[in-house]
Amino acid sequence: MIDIGDHAPEFTLPKAGGEAYNDIEPFDLSTALGAGPIVLAFFPAAFTSGCTAEMCTFRDSMDQFEDLDAAVYGISVDLPPAQNVWIREENLNFPMLSDWNHDVIQDYGVVLHEMYGQFEAAQRSIFVLDETGRVTYRWVADEGKIDFGAVVDEVATAVEETADG
Repeated sequence: MIDIGDHAPEFTLPKAGGEAYNDIEPFDLSTALGAGPIVLAFFPAAFTSGCTAEMCTFRDSMDQFEDLDAAVYGISVDLPPAQNVWIREENLNFPMLSDWNHDVIQDYGVVLHEMYGQFEAAQRSIFVLDETGRVTYRWVADEGKIDFGAVVDEVATAVEETADG
């Protein structure tokens, strides 16, 4: 698993922007670097209760991240058209990246091997990257109930420290 201080693996993934079913364009991490901190929020699956709660907590906290010139991206193995529907249904105000080939979850070491005992998905985890792509913060969910408000507040603090750093 990628750790604090490591350089984040580069990737290119389809980005769902949510404006329409086909609002999909390539996202290249190396191109996004340099504009401010980046938050990569891996989650298992769109339309599930826990993932909806987590991403809606980010949605409701976006002012904190925007004030620090930080970009937030959700990442799951869902297909981009499904992510677009979910973005619109939940009024999410940041894009989703589709790791439908499962390459990025492998590279970051955040694979949930048997979601519902059935299929591979992203393990709920969050990485904060500085402008050079170095990981400054890592959080990986333990089993059990998660206080997403506390997690997002901790991520916002990590972003602030990264931006000041």
